[in-house]
Amino acid sequence: MAHHSAIRSMQRIVEEQAPASPEDEARAGVQQMLDAGNVLVVTGAGVSTDSGIPDYRGPNGSLQRHRPMTYQEFRYRPEARQRYWARGYVGWRHMDKAEPNQIHHRLARWEQEGKITGIITQNVDGLHQQAGSQRVIPVHGDLSTVRCLNCGFSEDRRDFDLRLEAANKGYLEAVEIDPSAVNPDGDVELPQYLIDQFVMVRCLNCDSYALKPDVVYFGESVPAERKELMTALEAESSSLLVLGSSLAVMSGYKVLLNFVKRELPVALITNGHVRGEQKATWRWRVPLETALSQLDEIK
Repeated sequence: MAHHSAIRSMQRIVEEQAPASPEDEARAGVQQMLDAGNVLVVTGAGVSTDSGIPDYRGPNGSLQRHRPMTYQEFRYRPEARQRYWARGYVGWRHMDKAEPNQIHHRLARWEQEGKITGIITQNVDGLHQQAGSQRVIPVHGDLSTVRCLNCGFSEDRRDFDLRLEAANKGYLEAVEIDPSAVNPDGDVELPQYLIDQFVMVRCLNCDSYALKPDVVYFGESVPAERKELMTALEAESSSLLVLGSSLAVMSGYKVLLNFVKRELPVALITNGHVRGEQKATWRWRVPLETALSQLDEIK
């Protein structure tokens, strides 16, 4: 049941539910929120596309060519884990080189200036933290950590990658990929013969092969302690700003519903459509960097 529910979630198409607000109105509304402070920001894949990481549901998003693995597949099918780690080993080269873009840096500065209370991000790339943002809740986890499903032991992804490199001498040299083909979850399509040739390493603590990036897969629940942190951050925030997310999955959509229930302002900035957009106070459909640079120009 959880697997089928996960498939439905990842295949959800978010279509227009309400027209965009007049641009001047939307800009003024978002600026009013920022001037008042205590804005909670929710970010999605659209925030990281300028860093070279593709989004999921955009016209050129990874879902057009690739279905992410569900937790149930990863947990209970060793051949699925083998496929993920072969592809993830190659894709990590690109993800690890990604750097924060101007959007990440602006949000870090807005936090320092007291405009925003913090960030709830659906991204697993760690770029908000690299840009200097302090209060970041990565609701779906972070690719920079690997965790054992058998004993819970965790390992830094770069240390883990060195172990994979030692076990797979010459493997990368045999692979040619287009960096734009790397998926947001860090893997890339590979032919089956390369997947079969890949040598997986074991957990350093219990010798298990059941190692998983410390991210929340489709079909997996967000950890309870992370939900509690989100609830606390929502409680001290007076408005919500959604950037570059369709809120197609419940973890993000529920935040919007909570602010609507509290009758607090909600603004959406995205090139596409957002689940529940008809409930928002302002809908600003414009490229993110364009919008944020305009807000920075207003004094």
